[in-house]
Amino acid sequence: MGNFFPRWTNLLPLKILFALFLLASGLVAAVATYWTKGYSVVGYRPDQPIPFEHSLHAGQLGMDCRYCHSHVERSGVANVPNAQTCWNCHSAIKTNSEKLVPLRAAMDENFSGYTGKPIEWVRIHKLGDYAYFNHSVHVNRGVSCVSCHGKINEMKVVWQDKSQTMGWCLDCHRNPSTALRPLDQVTNLNWKAEDQDRASFYASLAHQTGAKVEDLQKSAEEHGFDIAGPLTQKEVGSQLKQAWGVNPPESCSACHR
Repeated sequence: MGNFFPRWTNLLPLKILFALFLLASGLVAAVATYWTKGYSVVGYRPDQPIPFEHSLHAGQLGMDCRYCHSHVERSGVANVPNAQTCWNCHSAIKTNSEKLVPLRAAMDENFSGYTGKPIEWVRIHKLGDYAYFNHSVHVNRGVSCVSCHGKINEMKVVWQDKSQTMGWCLDCHRNPSTALRPLDQVTNLNWKAEDQDRASFYASLAHQTGAKVEDLQKSAEEHGFDIAGPLTQKEVGSQLKQAWGVNPPESCSACHR
């Protein structure tokens, strides 16, 4: 009597085991990649006690980030605005809005639901307690809000736009010229290097450093930048990095103290 199964089935168990091994390996790789913080927190958008619309305040009305987050230039922590900051405007604007009931409860003593308790905002961006980050150091060296938080001025409801993982931070520390911009443009979330006037940029840089405009432009040309064309982020960042002596640390002790 001949064999019931064809000869090629002799290797079938091994092929099945190999396929299962590949499937398991792919599953482990996918979990290791897509379940890390970099992917799990991007897009995080919690409900807030007041649906504060950044695209209206920072976008349409053009409010400076520092009006509400007033300590970013002086403190290691970017403060969340207290109720008084909101009340400065909304004690007279949209006073009867249902959305502002928590604010009236915190500030308006004539409101029937007055409690005097602060607004409990839900924190969106949070580094681990084991990581040290100083906002003022970055802001005062030309790192814009948009580099870490995205186009907040276009977000109706703020979400976490960047992963803010250790690798993400190190990418910037290794190549800071991708993020640096003039200090007066740090809170201008729509700023682009190509929109910057070349003459005014180099005049400002010369004023800050004491160097001559001609020498700065010559140095840029020697580094391969086209000084006859529009500015690029790489040129602006490289020039500011050199002028300000920006040399971000890459060692573990920079963030883990």
